[in-house]
Order: sequence, then C-alpha cells, then structure tokens
Amino acid sequence: MSHSATPRVTRPRTVLAMSGETRAAILVPEALDRLARVADLDPRLLVTDFGADDPAQRTGLHEAEVLFTGWGCPPLDPAALSAMPRLRAVVHAAGSVKHHITQDVWDRGIAVSTAATANAFPVAEYTVAAILFANKNILESARVYREARSRVNLLERFPGVGNYRRTVGIVGASRIGRRVVELLRPYDLRVLVHDPYLGEEDARTLGVERTELDTLAAESDVVTIHAPELPATRHLFDAPRLALMRDGATLVNTARGSLVDTEALVKEAATGRLNAVLDHTEPEVLPADSPLYDLPNVLLTPHIAGSQGGELHRLADAAVDELERYAHGLPFAHAVDPRTLHQQA
Repeated sequence: MSHSATPRVTRPRTVLAMSGETRAAILVPEALDRLARVADLDPRLLVTDFGADDPAQRTGLHEAEVLFTGWGCPPLDPAALSAMPRLRAVVHAAGSVKHHITQDVWDRGIAVSTAATANAFPVAEYTVAAILFANKNILESARVYREARSRVNLLERFPGVGNYRRTVGIVGASRIGRRVVELLRPYDLRVLVHDPYLGEEDARTLGVERTELDTLAAESDVVTIHAPELPATRHLFDAPRLALMRDGATLVNTARGSLVDTEALVKEAATGRLNAVLDHTEPEVLPADSPLYDLPNVLLTPHIAGSQGGELHRLADAAVDELERYAHGLPFAHAVDPRTLHQQA
C-alpha cells in the first residue's frame, strides 16, 4: 500500500532586513507574532546595513535561510550575499524588488517573492475613485459651488458630466492595471488598454479593447497610467501625446513621475484644457513654486495611493503567507520571475 508524500514543514531561520521605520509600520505585534510562529526568528535583529560590524548580525546572516525584506533593505550584492551562504529565499513585504534584488541573487538560484499583488489593491482603489470623480467633474463643480455659495444650474454648467458610457484608457496591463479593470466592471464604461505585452486573447478575457497608445489618448475621457518605469517609457506622455487628449480629459498618474513630461503637463493644465490627478510626479516632490500645487483642475497627492496606514497590514499578511508556503515546502504564490522583471515596476 502506497502513501502520498507529505510536504515538509519547517521553521526556516529568517532574518529581517528593512528600515526601522518600515519594520515599525508593517510588523505590528500581531504580524510579528504570526511571523515568529512560522519562522525561526530573532525579532530583536534588524539588518539595515549588510556590512555593519555586529557579531549578532554576522551570526544571524550566516545562518539565515530566508530574508524577510521591506522598504529600506540594502542591495543584495556579492558582498552581502557572501555573508549568507545558506540563503535560499527572499520574501519581500512590499512591491517592487528592483531596489534590492540584484543579478547575483538570480545567479545563486535564490527564490524571490513579492507582496506587489497586495500592494496593487489600494493603488487600484485610488485610481477607480479618481476615474469616477473625474467623470463627474468633481474638482470644477466643487470650485463653482464654493464660489457661488448658492444653487448651481448643473445642466447649464456641467451638461456632459457622468460615468455612463464614458471611455477610460488604461496604460499598462500590470497587476494594478488589471485590478483597475476588475474594479471598473460594475460600471457602464468603455475600457481601452494599451500594453505591448497584452495579447488579443488576453484582452478578450479581461473584457477590454486593446489599442495603440495614441488612439487611447485621443479617445479616452480619463487616461490612467500603470506602466513600469523604463527607458522606453520615460515621458510616455510628452507634449505631442498630451495634445492628442480630448478637451476636458483627465490624466491620472499613480505610476512613476518620469512617465509624464511635467513641463508639458503644466503647460496643458495651465490652459484649463486638461485635468490631472497626480500621486507621482517628476521630481517626486515638486518645487514649492510649481503651478501644479495651485491649479484648480489638478489634484496633487503626496504618494498616498499605495499601501498606507492599516493597508500595510495586508502587505505583512501576504508576505507571511508566502513564508508559510515556503515552510510547508510549497512554491511561492507570488514568485518574481527574473525573465519578466524588466516589464514590471
């Protein structure tokens, strides 16, 4: 009589590597307790510099099988990896791994997981809120009401507002872009998507229209950007492409600021022709004299779309879920594929 093999269950030796601020925000006592149940962990050891002259750190890293990382983790370069001969996996309790995962990690065959899917949820929620508010012309109508302080003739002032059968253009079928598509399904909207890696069959499955970027820019009432930051995507929305957008259209950017030519956007927005909702800009913090702070048709937020406050607990839960899978001998549910990493944020 044969018996099916049962997965191994271990408590892998795990070391925390992130900034102190990140640890305090993400690993609240409940999350830390759960992590300690899954892993063999010294909660007092926090690595912020792999080269630090600390005997306890050297011992911890030498024995580490898993690194549990977050924002502020230093790069895993050859010098850092040489201190971790037993390292087999990196579990990242945040989104992009490009800041600390190097080619040396892949060369050593180390498995990497990310909580990017969990981090996509709040960004997508912010985006959907921006889309729905943009189509209702909330910024302008609030300004008019504030100035009038009396009844506003809506049919006269805002004859074209509303979300019914409006067109939304999504740039990038990324985790966030796909989540936005999912959240928009209950609404009566036409959804266009541009992504060079999105196939026709995949587009049909998503229920969207695949289109060229210039067509998307010209036909959308709201354009929302979810593409990665690459040399090819720098200033993806430059002056000529912004000029293609409809009068009164709104540009939403929760991706990287470099995807939009800030100077060109300022010129368009200053005329009142285009509206913008910007959670990322180039530079990341705009100069104090930037017109974007004060233009009435621009909503500028301080990089708040991603996981913040209580949403950070979702990142910790997702990362501990991955570590638990590893402890049971299972593959990561959200493994990073180095072959497609260049397509991601």
